[in-house]
Order: sequence, then structure tokens, then C-alpha cells
Amino acid sequence: MRDYHIFSDSSCDTPEELLSIHNITLVPFYVTFDQENYFKENTEITNQKFYDVLMNQRVFPKTSLPSVQDYINFFEPVILENKDILCLCLTQKFSGSYQSAVNAKLILNEKYPDAKITIIDSIQATAGQGIVLMQAAYMREAGYSLEEAENRINEIKPTARIMFTVDTLEYLTKGGRVGKVASLAGTMLNLKPMIQLKDAELIPYSNVRGRKKALQKILDMTEEYFTETGEKYEDYDFCLANATTLEDTGFVQSQLEELTGCKITYPVFQIGVTIGTNTGPGALGVCFVKKYNAK
Repeated sequence: MRDYHIFSDSSCDTPEELLSIHNITLVPFYVTFDQENYFKENTEITNQKFYDVLMNQRVFPKTSLPSVQDYINFFEPVILENKDILCLCLTQKFSGSYQSAVNAKLILNEKYPDAKITIIDSIQATAGQGIVLMQAAYMREAGYSLEEAENRINEIKPTARIMFTVDTLEYLTKGGRVGKVASLAGTMLNLKPMIQLKDAELIPYSNVRGRKKALQKILDMTEEYFTETGEKYEDYDFCLANATTLEDTGFVQSQLEELTGCKITYPVFQIGVTIGTNTGPGALGVCFVKKYNAK
């Protein structure tokens, strides 16, 4: 069995320490504030700088996906090391990153016909994508072949969910991502939209008045999922996604651990440039997926 390297586009928001530990490489998205100067996520602009501009300059940035050539530039050196490739991408419903990766695969396979390049649509975003990515890393480390890992990822990725809140729908509206959540519009009276990301769709849940109630509602949404499906908490991996309000994650994490009986060992996944452009400051969510070795 040939070794394979794991890639993802940078929308997974996986913390650097996890990337380093598990030897995962990210292919960056780009962001622009003036549609003239573009910066690579995580390498040419930090999350802190990005949110500073968002909050202090009141601009609405635009993101650009990794190009076909970007993917080729990342994939080819790995192929030359006689390794195969598994790449997990942001849902196709949000971006063309997946198609860029597929096109890169087609080009590279003409040049290197023996190379195995597997591209997977995560049907997720931010930490939902990131926690699926972690299952891929665990499978490689457990000795799964590329084909076995691909099959299992496709089995478990529909179980991934993000239960989250945003401070305002302003950024989702500007980014053209509102769709079904338009019914949650309403910035008066301190209403906080509650949203679920499921199967690449943003599903409206409710409006809650005030930040504190919104944080509690994230936990309620999580509990409702497991009650309705009959799934077991211990069969799932959990993490937290947060944009700028790190102080809120302590409360949510402690309550989530109490609810599920599961210790969360992941660092917080900070919502980065790609997804933060659409959610804005203040977004926070609970993310989970069925563990790769759970039945």
C-alpha cells in the first residue's frame, strides 16, 4: 500500500498545531478588500488582521478560490515523492474549489498516470469540514488505504453538523449565502439567528434574543439532534468553531462536555478568512461528526 498525503483547502479552519501533528497541508483561498489586492489565507493575512479590518473599517471583503494551478503546485511535489493524494474540499454549493482540485487531478493524471488522486466534497465548511478532515488523518494513521479512507469519509460526512449563531445576517446577505435563512432576518431587538449547516445547506432554526440565550440554544440544537436521531454522543467527535469571541467558547465547551459526557480535546477552530467573510465577527458554533471507527 502506497503512502498518501492529505490536503484540504483552507476553508477547513484547522488549527496549525493539528496540521503539524498530522502532516496535513492546506491550499489557501484568497481574500480582497478592494478587488485589486488579493491575499492568501493564513500566509499573507492573519485571522486577526482580517477581523480587525472587518470591524474597524466596515468593509465587505470578497474571497477567491484556489486556482487549478495552485492545486497542481501543491500536488505535484507529493506525486514526485511517489505518494498518493487525498484532498478534502469546501462544499461545492459554496465554492468552486472542489472543481479546481478535480481539474488539477485530470491534468496531473495525464502526466503521471500511476498517481492516485482522490478529491472529496466535504459537504461542509469551517470546523465541520475540519473535523471530517481529522477523521481522514486518524484513518491514515490507523493504516487505512486511500480507497478505504475515501469510502469511510463518504459514509460519515453526511453525519457532520454545525449548530451555530451569528451576530447579524449582514455578512451572509452581502456574500449571497442567505438563501433559506432569509426568514431569520431581523436585526432589531437584539435577535440572534440560529442556523444549522447540514448536507451543504444553511438551514434556519430560530431567532433568539440576546447572545447568552443564543449560546444556550446552540447546545439545545445539539441535544435535539441526538434525541431525534437516537445516535450516541460517544460515537461522535466534537469541536468548537469561533470567530472573535473566544471568551464565549469556555462556557459552551463546559456545557457541551456536561451534556455529551465527552471530553473535547481539540483546540478551538477559529473561523478564518474564507468563511468569516460570510459569517462576520461573533460567529460561534458546535461542530460534530461520527467517528471514523464508530459503527
